[in-house]
Amino acid sequence: MLTWTTIVLAGLAACAAGLVNALAGGGTLITFPALVALGIPAVVANVTNTVALCPGYLGGVIAQRDDLRGQEKRLRALVPAAIIGGVAGGILLLWISSNVFQVLVPFLILFTAGLLAVQDRVREWIRKHTAGGGAADRKGAVVPIGLAAVYGGYFGPGLSVIVLAVLGLTTDDTLPRLNAIKQCISLSANVAAAVLFIFSSMVVWPLALVMGAGALAGGMLGGKIAGRIRPDLLRWTIVVIGTLIGIAFLMRL
Repeated sequence: MLTWTTIVLAGLAACAAGLVNALAGGGTLITFPALVALGIPAVVANVTNTVALCPGYLGGVIAQRDDLRGQEKRLRALVPAAIIGGVAGGILLLWISSNVFQVLVPFLILFTAGLLAVQDRVREWIRKHTAGGGAADRKGAVVPIGLAAVYGGYFGPGLSVIVLAVLGLTTDDTLPRLNAIKQCISLSANVAAAVLFIFSSMVVWPLALVMGAGALAGGMLGGKIAGRIRPDLLRWTIVVIGTLIGIAFLMRL
């Protein structure tokens, strides 16, 4: 049974995640472990977390809408792959034994922490190896984007880094425009999985609603204080925390 304490703590965790996402990324490394720590079963926590944080991805797309202009062909090619992959990942989560997911959780968390750690290197590599304004090799990107979306629908954290890396390898364009496409793909995969989860009867709605509001508030706060906090310091703090959490989950197996 949910208590007010559980709901408030989940909302605060989501607020912190929204702030972290606005400044450095990796906020899901806060919310998912927080839900599990509050006694929510791992699969239910993942489902609820995915639904709750969807508005944050929408906010990212809106914020970068200017960089999406002229990329309609890419969107038509890649968004369907992201949707299909997100649904497939969600189905895997719901159909595969929860015991399997619990075994995978520590490795997924550690993998996500690792992705967050190399995020800047990925962006720098992309910045050096992309020209400006070239056309995307859309056919080459569809399959890897779809596979990345499967991961996103199954677990979610780290999806943005994977998608950006795939786009850097398959698409010739500037980093801001690739970031905008990345936001659309991440939104598509997560919303597709979230829609599936809504009909699964596994969403803890009081937590999802409070967390959605908390993430939105945290994101707004992060936007206001972005110039006062070093994103790299915050990101590495989250990497360390995520690594410790992953090790703690690993020791519980």
